[in-house]
Amino acid sequence: MHTHHEKHNTHKSGWLRAAVMGANDGIVSTASLVIGVAAAGSSINEILIAGTAGLAAGAMSMGAGEYVSVSSQADLEAADLEQEKQALEENREEETIELSHIYIDRGLEPKLALQVAEALMEHDALGAHARDEIGITDLTRAQPVLAAVSSATTFAVGAFLPLLVVLVSKSADLILTVALSSLLFLFLLGVLSAHAGGASKLKGALRIVLWSSVAMLITFFVGSGIEQIF
Repeated sequence: MHTHHEKHNTHKSGWLRAAVMGANDGIVSTASLVIGVAAAGSSINEILIAGTAGLAAGAMSMGAGEYVSVSSQADLEAADLEQEKQALEENREEETIELSHIYIDRGLEPKLALQVAEALMEHDALGAHARDEIGITDLTRAQPVLAAVSSATTFAVGAFLPLLVVLVSKSADLILTVALSSLLFLFLLGVLSAHAGGASKLKGALRIVLWSSVAMLITFFVGSGIEQIF
């Protein structure tokens, strides 16, 4: 008998979100910075210095911000688990009934729901309540260090791409070259992230490209305006 197993992608949500966000921000922020500085009439050396500084600062900022954010989530999860642990120690019978009501709301008959709750409480009471009452599982638990490293690393990789274009570009129109190549990188990133998450590739890619184009246009006009002023 053949057993069919669906392939799900929810377990990737934590690291995938941090990785895509990091790479996207790295490309967009550095490309926008390069375009803005170039539009202000800066030399190649000045553009590379500004871009490299932006890469380092951005990677550290992304890593630190992700660590603080996910750590806060981890603290909330720990507090909820501690509260649930205390409730189980003090009112185990009430907690069993509470768990059975959750299963009743999901469609089980009351008698069966109580049997399931009692069986799960016997096996792993805290785990059952963490999963079905609070919504915490091993796959979704916050991992601050992993999220921070993933975000900082992918930001640095993404930020390096526009700088690489500046280094190797022979085009007289550096701004257009950086903009078009960065949009291509972002399109590919959208396709890859959508593929990893099992979502629509075209929709994911176009969404990233659209808003990234807006960011680059704004920094271009800002840089051009600064050149006119000074």
